[in-house]
Amino acid sequence: MKIENRQHVLIVLVAVAAALLVGNSLIYEPLSKWWSSRSQQIVQLRKEVNDGKALLVREQGIRGHWEQMRTNTLPNNSSLAEQQVLKAFDTWARDSRATVTGIMPQWKSDSDDYQTLNCRVEASGSLATLSQFLYDIEKDPMALKLESVELSAHDTGGQQLTLGLQISGLVLNSQSKR
Repeated sequence: MKIENRQHVLIVLVAVAAALLVGNSLIYEPLSKWWSSRSQQIVQLRKEVNDGKALLVREQGIRGHWEQMRTNTLPNNSSLAEQQVLKAFDTWARDSRATVTGIMPQWKSDSDDYQTLNCRVEASGSLATLSQFLYDIEKDPMALKLESVELSAHDTGGQQLTLGLQISGLVLNSQSKR
């Protein structure tokens, strides 16, 4: 083969190699990255659609649960709310035969939408009475949350126990109760 033909062939090969390199870096790689990000976005959107469908299926249950929670919140009047909680503790103590030795209510306002009534409660009794007392608190529909529970014994046999509770009650402000 002649040198001129060889030079033309090498020039064509170099031009083809350069075109492939430019095509790879300017066309293939960006399209490949775009396709992979698009695939990830489609997977994420499908997950969100499935989550939305699941929410729609559970809508009535969620709305019913929220309505129950909303209607069982404490009154938006601090003295009425405290009175309701104190009366409930008296009822629970009477029903379980536990002795409530102290209740310390304290108001906390974290947001414009709601307030919480935090109560430190001390009660004493046997294991059975304190278990029933806790059960009565938990099963009541009132919007109370048991934050912490402490149990200690007064005697060596563990027959006389003291229960320390930290409970918070929810009060929705009037615009949130709609």
